[in-house]
Amino acid sequence: MSGRREERWVQAPDGAALYVVEIGPPEAPPLVLLHGGPAAHHDYLLPAFATLAGKRRLILYDQRGGGRSRTSPSVDLSYPRHVQDLGTVMDALGMTRADVAGYSFGGLWAMLFAARYPGRVDRLLLVSSIPPHHGFRPALDRALAAGQARPAVLAERKALEDSGMRDAAPEEYRRRRFALSVAGYFVDHRLAHALTPFRVQARAAEAVKQSLGPFDFRQELGAIAGARTLVVHGENDPLDISFARDTAVLLGARMEAIPLCGHVPYVEAPEPFFAILGEFLGGHR
Repeated sequence: MSGRREERWVQAPDGAALYVVEIGPPEAPPLVLLHGGPAAHHDYLLPAFATLAGKRRLILYDQRGGGRSRTSPSVDLSYPRHVQDLGTVMDALGMTRADVAGYSFGGLWAMLFAARYPGRVDRLLLVSSIPPHHGFRPALDRALAAGQARPAVLAERKALEDSGMRDAAPEEYRRRRFALSVAGYFVDHRLAHALTPFRVQARAAEAVKQSLGPFDFRQELGAIAGARTLVVHGENDPLDISFARDTAVLLGARMEAIPLCGHVPYVEAPEPFFAILGEFLGGHR
């Protein structure tokens, strides 16, 4: 991977400041990677995704309201602004077109941007993405609750609380507590300890959800025609893989299912996952 890393601030037309990180050779083909949440930040996609930066100009940014892109209460946090921000970042970095990848909730922004600005997306990559309609939520909540209630997870949580680490080693305690809070997303909950911790800004997340309401963008996504599209999903993702299969059919996309993998394939199954990505991203435009 290239050692080049640049950080900058990009100003949106409405005044929101977006924190942007660029990794990899500036002359390489660009790949813009959108984190999930909503209202999380880009850090938890690293260092794993930085392995793409050897042959890619990898661009990540904290979406408005999250991470370092915190905003004042007066700034618009609705979903149309999030979609527009992707174009704003591309413009600021001199990119007319780019490959775009969306992880988890970021997949929704990626799909909507590709539908509304089809001439700006070369390849569209959806990783563990939510579907383009709101119906996924009840099943996801049930699966996450079941994952968090597994005996091994409960036992590890009790051992942590009984360890005295909260006072003796508070930083390590917080790191382990975070891993246990996301254990339901993993097939093997122990792998959650390898995920870079992140925080979701509640106010921004709620604003996004309120703006979306009971959303259904399936009809709009028929406009995605120019992009080659790949959907990658873990077979054991608590976000049921049936939603990913439906999305792939809707978009006319290639579908890749990763066995024995939950919601975080770049941590749970990095070798097959990055092999799939490398093959998809490595072709000629």
